Amino acid sequence: MSSPLFNNIVNDLGRLPERRVYGRVLGVQGLLIEIGGVQTTLSVGDHCWVHTRDGRQVACEVVGFRTGRALLLPFSSLDGVGLGCRVEMGESRPTIAPTPAWLGRVINAMGDPVDGKGPLPAGDQAIPIRNTPPPAHARQRVGGKLDLGVRAINTFTTCCKGQRMGIFAGSGVGKSSLMSMFIRHTIADVIVMGLVGERGREAREFIEDDLGEEGLARSVTVVATSDESPLMRRQSAYMTLAVAEYFRDQGLDVLCLMDSVTRFAMAQREISLSAGEPPASKGYTPSVFAELPRLLERAGPGREGSGTITGLFTVLVEGDDHNEPISDAVRGILDGHIVLDRAIAERGRYPAINILRSVSRTMPGCNSPEETALIAEARRLMSTYEDMAELIRLGAYRLGSDPGVDQAIAHHPALEAFLTQAKAEGTTFGAGYALLQEALAPQPLPGTTPGPGGSGPGAARPGPQMARSRS
Repeated sequence: MSSPLFNNIVNDLGRLPERRVYGRVLGVQGLLIEIGGVQTTLSVGDHCWVHTRDGRQVACEVVGFRTGRALLLPFSSLDGVGLGCRVEMGESRPTIAPTPAWLGRVINAMGDPVDGKGPLPAGDQAIPIRNTPPPAHARQRVGGKLDLGVRAINTFTTCCKGQRMGIFAGSGVGKSSLMSMFIRHTIADVIVMGLVGERGREAREFIEDDLGEEGLARSVTVVATSDESPLMRRQSAYMTLAVAEYFRDQGLDVLCLMDSVTRFAMAQREISLSAGEPPASKGYTPSVFAELPRLLERAGPGREGSGTITGLFTVLVEGDDHNEPISDAVRGILDGHIVLDRAIAERGRYPAINILRSVSRTMPGCNSPEETALIAEARRLMSTYEDMAELIRLGAYRLGSDPGVDQAIAHHPALEAFLTQAKAEGTTFGAGYALLQEALAPQPLPGTTPGPGGSGPGAARPGPQMARSRS
């Protein structure tokens, strides 16, 4: 009869892997590690561990092959890595196992908690971090309107459940403030926030001040700061979508926010240039433009019976050039774009949304005829004023020369007031359309008094009439 000790030893031996494969570091150049001995067993995207001379283990990812050697990039510092260091095989397809208990937590790109609240519970279902989008033929259509709480967007660039929108702006124009308004006021089951390449100071301020206790309680936040490796910054974007996909598959409507897609593209550029890929447009490699749709297409409606992921992705426009390569590529993938204008921000109007340059591709199909007419009238007035703005500011335009321009001048202050909204102020669909209708009511021209019934020489033509929206 065997002893308990012998049985325990046999059981432990049975749990050991049949074999372990190790390689060796053959070269290090910049961020790139060249290894040999295991190149025939590795694939692009596999993870490995490099054992440093000071006893650490550096997580790496296979990014390519060259002259019989595997090329790795690290997730952290290369300090202590030298020739001959041992390389251990890791996961071939990294996964995470989220649960609803992840709500209220802050994690890094590897899925580890960074908020000091203890370990994260693991769920029963493993989800690939780099997942593929649902097949186009199996997806639901976009759902009904999603109330984002920002009246300029609710009315002029209406967003629907499952839609993907880009927020295009230069630095310091108010992207983060607008994102915080979405978090505070959007009606969604779950919020997943990805801070990709964010400044460490601003990441903490955003979580504590903009997200707040109420926003944090219904959200999962993924953070990779600007000082982390390009692999960590890129993977934080993949991790954000993976967490959102988990909650979508639970039948929930998820609001996925990412700041910013540009830093994801920059991280991919660093990775591909290190691996030897030639640059194409403005230093961006072809793989950058291949990865963008793979990432962004993961947001949107799920399969029949599941929930939706409404994606709002910021794009940091370099030098305020809205036609630079990343802006062009992202604009062609998404279902709409919101443009933040530096000139508007400098005038002190926030959020600094340029209505005439912003588009939602679900409009006007998601609106009623009355709402569509109201929006068209407001756009007409704003477009007319913008065309004549220079002459008006110079005093070269004479009131009464053109009734259409007179009307645009009369309504300009009311429309500017409508588009201005404080960060803590939320506006529903119904309230937004009611305020817009008030802004389009007959207005007197500066220095004039309307006649009886609003028909005097300074009166403006009334806009379309509509009842308060049911939202």
